[in-house]
Amino acid sequence: MPELRLVVTKSEAVTPQIRAITLAQENDEALPSFTAGSHIKVQLPDGGERPYSLVNADASSEATTDPASYQLGVRLEEDSAGGSRYMHGLKEGDAVTAIGPENQFGVTSENVGIVLIAGGIGITPIISMASELKAKGQSFEFHYCGRTRNALAFVEPLAALCGDALTIHCDDEPDTAVDLAGLVTSVEPGSHIYVCGPRGMIEAVRERAHDCGFDKDHVHFELFSKHDEQVAGGSFEVEISSTGEVFTIPPDKSIIEVLEEAGVDLIYDCQRGDCGICQTDVLEGIPDHRDVILTDDERAANDVMQICVSRAKSDRLVLDL
Repeated sequence: MPELRLVVTKSEAVTPQIRAITLAQENDEALPSFTAGSHIKVQLPDGGERPYSLVNADASSEATTDPASYQLGVRLEEDSAGGSRYMHGLKEGDAVTAIGPENQFGVTSENVGIVLIAGGIGITPIISMASELKAKGQSFEFHYCGRTRNALAFVEPLAALCGDALTIHCDDEPDTAVDLAGLVTSVEPGSHIYVCGPRGMIEAVRERAHDCGFDKDHVHFELFSKHDEQVAGGSFEVEISSTGEVFTIPPDKSIIEVLEEAGVDLIYDCQRGDCGICQTDVLEGIPDHRDVILTDDERAANDVMQICVSRAKSDRLVLDL
């Protein structure tokens, strides 16, 4: 993936906590094309990086095939570890380095029913999906959920884009508050469901869809959650079955972080527990599942886990690595 040197051309508050940040190349050249669901990874001053979805509310092809700029939507987290606070501090003319774009949350090209569900800042990839579907002439339902209306970002362009396909749900409005179980139950069999937002929303949609008989590959999601929230927990041991090596996983590090530091070769990506790439067989022990990939039945079996975020209820896990 290319490394991009970008300049902030605009930064504006679209809600009290969310800023829309527009980035262009320093040399004014067109940016790499992208598809709905794509993100870039912005490099932070401390050497870390944060992924941010590319926001597109324009159904014209030029918006994604030859983009002059990228737009991000960034929510300021109250206990930010640096990423959102850094992004909110950017001003016009500031330069940033980013990697991408890449996409692990693309929308299907099949001519099937599609239901889009966004919660809070989870609107950012979902609005781009609506644009792509609109450009293709494909019908969809869009449900946008939040605590209050003034917490919802990009409502005006979203309404213009979606028209009657859009339904706004607000927790503080009894007439509009979302019933996720009822919403999923009403989805036509064979449809694809796309959901992005808080962990609780994703898990509720995923479990209800599972109960309604939806195939796992028809329920797509991306989690907006901080890595350090999911890592917290007591120490435990991990044994690698192929070598017998035993590693202690402290409260402030994930299994992946400890094993990588020790030179164990691993395959992973999101480190949020929503992509499934790091799924590993559990030979002994009981995992403490903190992903949004596995169904309740799969979690109860305790024979696989996502080692980027999940931990242990037992003193030791033996992993098939």
